[in-house]
Amino acid sequence: MSWFRIAYVSVILSATIATSGCVRPLLAGAGGDHLVEEMSSIRLEPIPERLGHYLVNELAFALKGSRETSEKYRLIISLSQRIQTPIVDTVSGRATSTTVLVDAEYRLRLIGSEKDVASGVAFTMISYDRTSQRYSNIRAGKDAEVKAARALSEQIRMKLISDLIARR
Repeated sequence: MSWFRIAYVSVILSATIATSGCVRPLLAGAGGDHLVEEMSSIRLEPIPERLGHYLVNELAFALKGSRETSEKYRLIISLSQRIQTPIVDTVSGRATSTTVLVDAEYRLRLIGSEKDVASGVAFTMISYDRTSQRYSNIRAGKDAEVKAARALSEQIRMKLISDLIARR
């Protein structure tokens, strides 16, 4: 190993150790326990279609984890999914890639009320390559939907945290 690599690794290691105490989890301290409880009290309304199922599962884990609390809010999400094939093989006329575009409009309401506590929009787009094998294309499309659900789940979770903090 060259002296340059050793010096580089030691500088990176030193910087990592020096800043390790500077990072604090988003929900830690300053009422974070209350916020965790608020997030876990959100009831997720069912969303139709396969992508909706994936999104509900991701959000259930992100918001509640394994905690069981009384429900205070309900989260209503409507999805809009589009598929584009931006690249087409000129010889065969087949798409060589596909992009899945998903918009999620959400509304957080108090249970028993029609008043929105929070609302917003999340957006993601996931691309995947297509081949001449049909099963591979189907599997890649499902994997893209799972990735889109994870991305939307994280966006919605972060926006809800922000909205609930601002509401306090």
